[in-house]
Amino acid sequence: MSHYVGLDVSVRHTSICIVDDGGRIVRETRVPSDPAAIVPILTVPGLDCHRIGLEAGPLCQWLFSGLAEAGLPVTCVETRHMKAALAAQVNKTDRNDARGIAQMMRVGLYRPVHVKTVASQEKRTLLAARKLLQGQNRAIENDLRGLLRTFGLKVGPTSAGAFDARVRQLIDGLPRLTAIIHPLLEARAALRTQFAILHRQLLDLVRDDSVCRRLMTVPGVGAVVAITFQATVDVPQRFASSKAVGAHFGLTPRAFSSGETDYTGRISRCGDALMRAMLYEAAHTLLTRTQRWCSLKAWGIRVAQRRGLQKATIAVARKLSVILHRMWVDESEFRWSTGSAAA
Repeated sequence: MSHYVGLDVSVRHTSICIVDDGGRIVRETRVPSDPAAIVPILTVPGLDCHRIGLEAGPLCQWLFSGLAEAGLPVTCVETRHMKAALAAQVNKTDRNDARGIAQMMRVGLYRPVHVKTVASQEKRTLLAARKLLQGQNRAIENDLRGLLRTFGLKVGPTSAGAFDARVRQLIDGLPRLTAIIHPLLEARAALRTQFAILHRQLLDLVRDDSVCRRLMTVPGVGAVVAITFQATVDVPQRFASSKAVGAHFGLTPRAFSSGETDYTGRISRCGDALMRAMLYEAAHTLLTRTQRWCSLKAWGIRVAQRRGLQKATIAVARKLSVILHRMWVDESEFRWSTGSAAA
């Protein structure tokens, strides 16, 4: 007899529900969220686990790897899809969610999610840490501008390197204000130093990676965009068609068709928000700053003339996702001639 397992994972505990072919509950329990605690429950004699489902979440990578290493048939399922399936429950509890996941695994009503490799997770961690320091540095700069403006001191337009000197110049001769602002400047300097360390690590990774260097031959695509795309896609073969990559990143319009109503809305914005932002920046750079002409830019300019720059940028971002994926799969360089940007 085959058994199906649902795991409802939280930070501290995981609720486990095991059902048989007929949907009858065989066992329910609650254990710490650790593969060492979950694996013994699922490997007892007489238990034949056919499918094991857990929702995508912060701990799913670690738990998935631990269960897979134990030889268990674990599947990571999409959170939004499972949430919609469980919405009919009157009482939402971890126990009921585990029951619902187990039943969904039994009848096959689930949508699997790709679990990234450890290498891709490490790259995403580097990108997230770099972005965190960058955001905190920008927040301190903005707060400093606001604090000084209260006293009529205007920083004005300045470069990142000259910001510190400009602020010190404004507070010179104001000892009480200097005592307040100086710690913020020191904190900003420390953030910039650590950001430079992480950025150097990122550049070293890109320099030693042939895939990233190939992706950077696309106009508008730099080191950050290339490594973000590589870490997000992880395994290019998981997409049957390059056209599906744009939809995966939420760069295709929503469609609604019911009865007499049929319209196309804005982009779905599903998928990875960081990757979507990177593609948008790359597309904007291509359209507004790249000097060399190519068929992709010509197409984007024509769209901008008809629909506006913002919609053209989104359209080019979608095209870029398709091109980058195809270049990765085919191991080809970007071609500037007509037809190279066809999606």
